[in-house]
Amino acid sequence: MADSKREIERKYEATDATRLPDLGRVAGVGSVVHEGVMELDAVYYDTEDLRLAASGVTLRRRTGGADAGWHLKLPVAEGVRDEIRAPLSDTPPAALTALIRSRVLDAPVVAVVRLVSVRDVHVLTGDDGTPLAELSVDEVLAERLHGGDRTAAWTEIEAELADDGDPAFLDTVGRALEEAGIRPSTAPSKLARALAETAPGEAPADEPGTPRTAGDHVLGYVRRQAEAIVALDPAVRRGLPDSVHAMRVATRRLRSALRTHRRVLDREATGALGAELKWLAGELGVDRDQEVLDARLRARLDELPGALVIGPAAARLRLRSEAARSASRRRMVAALDSARHLDLLRALDALLAAPPLLPGAAAAPDEELAHAVRKDHKRLAGRVAHALDLPPGPDRDAALHRARKAAKRARYAAEAARPALGRPAKQAAKRLKAVQSLLGDHQDSVVARETLRALAVQAHAAGEPSFTWGLVYGREEAAAAATERELPGVWHRAHKARIRRSAGG
Repeated sequence: MADSKREIERKYEATDATRLPDLGRVAGVGSVVHEGVMELDAVYYDTEDLRLAASGVTLRRRTGGADAGWHLKLPVAEGVRDEIRAPLSDTPPAALTALIRSRVLDAPVVAVVRLVSVRDVHVLTGDDGTPLAELSVDEVLAERLHGGDRTAAWTEIEAELADDGDPAFLDTVGRALEEAGIRPSTAPSKLARALAETAPGEAPADEPGTPRTAGDHVLGYVRRQAEAIVALDPAVRRGLPDSVHAMRVATRRLRSALRTHRRVLDREATGALGAELKWLAGELGVDRDQEVLDARLRARLDELPGALVIGPAAARLRLRSEAARSASRRRMVAALDSARHLDLLRALDALLAAPPLLPGAAAAPDEELAHAVRKDHKRLAGRVAHALDLPPGPDRDAALHRARKAAKRARYAAEAARPALGRPAKQAAKRLKAVQSLLGDHQDSVVARETLRALAVQAHAAGEPSFTWGLVYGREEAAAAATERELPGVWHRAHKARIRRSAGG
């Protein structure tokens, strides 16, 4: 069984001559408890080409100290990581290897570095004895286990915030250390420093340069979405808030980019990848759509006066929701565990390693990207006009849903073009997002009404009153009609903000 905690810490350089300041004088500190010296022995695991380290992820087996066991650390923000722990075993636990699968694919993880640290620990507490932070002085010996046998040694100071502590307190501690002449570390982690100082001497990989061509911009955007899909995989598996939505959005943005930029990336070469991205978005969508639907229907019930909620409506909705969400989550995790998903991630790696560029990739970005945005905007304009020409009903609902998809694609195209086109692309993306959101709310109402009808049928069959479901259905119908009345004005503002030829291209 694995558990997790949020780790917020700062690291500082130290030498044998470094002396800590009087930590008891730090603002907010009531006392300093010296917990003594301990020895920690950690072996870090990675693929032979160090894929985990490249993305700031660490997997280690550590003995010594109060938290001996396997630790997986996933980056959240600068100085912030989620640490997932599992009990000691001889091999990496399955609960942790599942969370690195999107990064390592099917490559084996091997022991790459051993770190032995002599840690001198001080706990800073408040006036009431509540722990505020732990400050330790670590004497570290690093030994390369794979790709060489070099060693390195250094001393560092680490300040880690106590659980549920205020991150601002670490700023206060940091100022006290810096006033004593102690400087922040340039290494993000012990492992990163160990790998750098025991490296066999190969030249570092070139950093991407400033994007100059349309191809540079498009590939940069594609790379960011691909990296997001990989990075969000463990968050989705852990059930973190909004992770499914974020991963689905990255998947859709990437698929849209491949479809939009046909003059930059060869669609004959990316067509199969686009189909797989559609599959992944669909698998993620089962759970996400259920989440959105559940929230909408609960809100609709909560809006009703109590006297109008007749029968066990809330209980029926809750049971339906729990059953649907449980099934959708199992399906989603199974998709992430599938060979098909691994093949998709490999295909993304291959695309970025050898992109199938067309002549449009060499064009000036302001010309080529503006052309792509205008093309997607024109498609959206045609779909909106067609939908608005239809009378209210199922045909218009379907046409508005198609317009929503086009609005999303046009918005993503504008967002991708923003680094090259600046303010016009930003403004276009903002107005297109408004269109997409309005059409999205309309489609959510269509789906909600289908579900409400099914709930009413089930309630009637069970001998329960169906009045409440009919009432909510009517409210959803009215909400959809209001959305349709609002659409022409929202679309007019978006159409005015379109990127014109004078912006380039």
